[in-house]
Amino acid sequence: MVGRFSGLDRDLDDTEVLLELALEEEDQPVLDEVAQKLGRLEEDVRKLEVERLFSEPEDTGEAIVEIHAGAGGTEAQDWAEMLLRMYLKWAEREGYKSQIMDTLPGEEAGIKSATFSVEGEYAYGRLQAEMGIHRLVRISPFDANSRRHTSFAAVFVYPSADETVDINIEETDLKIDTFRSSGAGGQHVNTTDSAVRITYIPTGIVVQCQNERSQHKNKAMALKILRSRLYDLELQKRREDKDSQHKAKKEIAWGSQIRSYVLHPYQMVKDHRTGWETGNVNAVLDGDLNRPIQEWLLYEARESEAAAS
Repeated sequence: MVGRFSGLDRDLDDTEVLLELALEEEDQPVLDEVAQKLGRLEEDVRKLEVERLFSEPEDTGEAIVEIHAGAGGTEAQDWAEMLLRMYLKWAEREGYKSQIMDTLPGEEAGIKSATFSVEGEYAYGRLQAEMGIHRLVRISPFDANSRRHTSFAAVFVYPSADETVDINIEETDLKIDTFRSSGAGGQHVNTTDSAVRITYIPTGIVVQCQNERSQHKNKAMALKILRSRLYDLELQKRREDKDSQHKAKKEIAWGSQIRSYVLHPYQMVKDHRTGWETGNVNAVLDGDLNRPIQEWLLYEARESEAAAS
């Protein structure tokens, strides 16, 4: 991180020299170039500022994300699928590797739930910002009378427990059920009991996977999700008094949304925790999430500093 800071410092010095020359020569194209360089430098500084906030080992690694549609049938399930698309788009923009691990389709459209992984540097540290209830207000495309609807979906984020994390799972603590997949995958998936549901008896945690073609692969994926869930529980126990993730989890309840996405009667995305908002809803839904994520991380840092003082 020190090396990156020094590099940004050199870039800023070079840009200042370029600005002075452009002003002397009244060279508008170079002034435009300087403005672009300053914009990129500002974004790089903001990223570096955010990365210094990651102090826990799990912040740097992979994330497991779950999305669950709220009450409201097709409308809420469509919203859950929109959120899934938003996060996959964000992961793609950031150069992260994402993999859908499980999806449960809605009856008419959308999804009831989805689980996916995001792999890359600081994936979990950044995606923590998205944990909570997300609210959508729009004219429903499923309402013949074109009325305005409000929909909710819950997002949960867990740190991935890789092989370096000591999570002991006894086979006797597992209840494993197989069933016929209801998801995509072709005729083979839908006509064999390839889907796997695992219940961890000591805690009652239930995970499932049905996206792979083989029962063996689905079981391996479900166990990966279970390990991450148990890892998250262990982290909560260790940091119960100060862990912001634990606090956020307790606040996940219908009616306590963290962010609203309004498409009608006006367009706005607003984060209710930080006060950040934008009118460019389409950009956010297309995965432009860096600014609200950064604002939340900085907000959490200020809150932690205030609590410690």
